[in-house]
Amino acid sequence: MPMITDQSPITFSDPLPEEVDVLVIGAGVAGTATAFFLAERGMKVLLCDKGRVAGEQSSRNWGWIRQQGRDAAELPIMMESNRIWRGLAEKTGEPDLAFTQGGTVHLADNAASLAKLETFYDVAKQHQLDTKMLTPADIQERYPNIGGDWVGGMITESDGRGEPFVAIPALARAAKRLGVNIIEACAVRTLDIEGGRVTGAVTEKGRVRCSQVVLAGGAWSTHFAANAGINLPQLAIRSTVARTEPGPELYTSNFRTPGLCVRRRADGGYTVTSGDLIEHYLSPKSFKYFTKYFNLLKVSASDVRIRLGAPKGYPGAWGMPTRWTAEEISPFERMRVVNPEPSPVVMRRIRERMPVRFPELKDLKIAESWAGMIDVTPDAVPTLGEDSTTKGLFIATGLSGHGFGIGPAIGRIMADLVSGRDPGHDLTRFRAGRFFDGSQIVPGPY
Repeated sequence: MPMITDQSPITFSDPLPEEVDVLVIGAGVAGTATAFFLAERGMKVLLCDKGRVAGEQSSRNWGWIRQQGRDAAELPIMMESNRIWRGLAEKTGEPDLAFTQGGTVHLADNAASLAKLETFYDVAKQHQLDTKMLTPADIQERYPNIGGDWVGGMITESDGRGEPFVAIPALARAAKRLGVNIIEACAVRTLDIEGGRVTGAVTEKGRVRCSQVVLAGGAWSTHFAANAGINLPQLAIRSTVARTEPGPELYTSNFRTPGLCVRRRADGGYTVTSGDLIEHYLSPKSFKYFTKYFNLLKVSASDVRIRLGAPKGYPGAWGMPTRWTAEEISPFERMRVVNPEPSPVVMRRIRERMPVRFPELKDLKIAESWAGMIDVTPDAVPTLGEDSTTKGLFIATGLSGHGFGIGPAIGRIMADLVSGRDPGHDLTRFRAGRFFDGSQIVPGPY
């Protein structure tokens, strides 16, 4: 199963239109879903990606469609996304958008971990989510072959999974059938702004007129924004994942255990990761935003590892230009698809822990490993809404590792915001200005 890289064939190559209603920058899950729902509302949309549809984190994630463990403000949006996922395959005629319900199980081996689960359980009850707490006896009865000394756990039966590698390109095909113009290998360089309002943008293939732009560039969003004079706090972290060869269908739920997370795959294997290593490459923005990330670092310090510098061309790497004009080649054209090397530390942990946690899977060989760069905000929840200084610029970024599952609802919300409709959710928690208006930065679950 080859990863989507800059060597992957170009699938979407529509001609650049002279004018559209909305330009969406970035064809990951958030951007593609936004384009899809905008087209449903009858708007003329252009979706551009510097590399390939879903080339970066949107095809490299765990594939969980998880309501469990969400931030309290994020949970209603994720519950809507769960409902959207369940109907996407039928709605679009794309079987690759299949939602497979199997639930999410989180097991705790100490009192502190169990207390975090109980905190979410209280939130889940407020929203009538089907989350249930598990006693040690429940766990022994349900999952006798999962290795560990459990003090309790939690299960959300209505959670599910999908296949990121094929799902987002399928959503792009559905968007194209609704009339969205999609262009891969077409970086958006700069915005045209007149009187504080968006009037268009310049891509590497030429200029396009539009009155609204949605910035959904994932780990690259903060750099595009900075070039436009917009301060958008966000950093990137490396996450490593692997898949096994096909094996018996012993575990149909998504499982999070201390030091190892697994989900069943449609190809008969399992997606696996340690789930306990967050790698950040130091960059100029690491120092610029350090104080804003202080609270998040305090709660995640045991999992964070700092690397001295990102490889050349990575988002925010030392030496990457911070300003460029419409006539200059942008950093986005120099790095079409970030394809990080998997972490050897994570791979070692997977191999050591699989036989201990999931002994029934111990003979399955690792078939492939990969990594992606996740866009993380200082509080680990998204930034959503219209920029306060640039009328017509909407931001949907910083999904902080939650993007695949929540992406369809984010797309629906952004489409409503752009088209002037009520988004149906309180988005106060996700406003861009929260990092500058004196509000306390309160990290959500990461």
